[in-house]
Amino acid sequence: MSSAESNGLLRDLPRDTWMSHLPRALWDLPLCNLAIPGSHNTVTYCLDKNDRSPVDLTQPDVLQKLDKYMKPLIRPFVYKWAITQESTVKEQLDCGVRYCDLRIAHRPNDNTSDLYFYHGVYTTVTVEAVLKEIREWLDSHPREVVILSFSHFQGLGPELHNHLVETIKNVFATKLCPKTETVTLRNLWHLGYQVIVSYEHNIKNCHNELWSHIPYWWANKCKAEALIEEFERRRRQSSRPGGFFVTGINLTEDLKYICSHPTESLKDLVMSTYPVLLEWVEGLYPGSNPGSVNIIAGDFVTESQLVPTVIALNENLLNWT
Repeated sequence: MSSAESNGLLRDLPRDTWMSHLPRALWDLPLCNLAIPGSHNTVTYCLDKNDRSPVDLTQPDVLQKLDKYMKPLIRPFVYKWAITQESTVKEQLDCGVRYCDLRIAHRPNDNTSDLYFYHGVYTTVTVEAVLKEIREWLDSHPREVVILSFSHFQGLGPELHNHLVETIKNVFATKLCPKTETVTLRNLWHLGYQVIVSYEHNIKNCHNELWSHIPYWWANKCKAEALIEEFERRRRQSSRPGGFFVTGINLTEDLKYICSHPTESLKDLVMSTYPVLLEWVEGLYPGSNPGSVNIIAGDFVTESQLVPTVIALNENLLNWT
């Protein structure tokens, strides 16, 4: 397929199998040079709303105290601003997401080895259940590749880290790509690897299946224009990290913003700013050059045009081949 023939077509690839439908000219490029859509805080669609979960321990002391004594008043605000995705992992994968931001915790005062996800509060679904859901999806999509980033570990000691690593190995088995492997679509398809696991802990050094933590560029802004300005400054002043890296176009609300918008939610904020953000994303380029991008992650990805917009960026690579 020539660049002229492909122009405009990548945006319209089937979302659930877009990698397997990429033009042959992209099969031998490193995955870290492709444009890959991702989801920020992937597993927040199942936060515990039955008030059984405490506020997670990373939250400010004042919020933890308010939640303890004024739970009926505080919790609705927590949920409105903590949920970043409303779709399940399977739905996100079907939509084209290929990078998942997985933040892991062991709930306080839990005597089991069960691990959960968290953002504001903890999830009702366990890590193992979600990993098995991803494995089942991969079994039915044998030429798709996912990047799973495990980070922000809360309440995990050595035993629980070992437990999590063994769970990852048991669930994905021969689908796990070793960190020594050449990561192109053609090579991964040939070897049957479908999962790249990055792990933000030193235990990764003891396991060939665990890649180093993937850098996540985060602007910490609550306005689209400020986020874009921050990322443009970084692109001018810093070379892109080597290997995989994430540009997180997720907006960040602070307490002042939440209090001044009492009737709104994170979703209201995010969806209102997507038109501006996606217009900026359309002008980005994947590749290995200093200002290029790789993974682009956002919130409420299945309800926006982020995924097809990011996939379409790969047309720029076709023009160079």
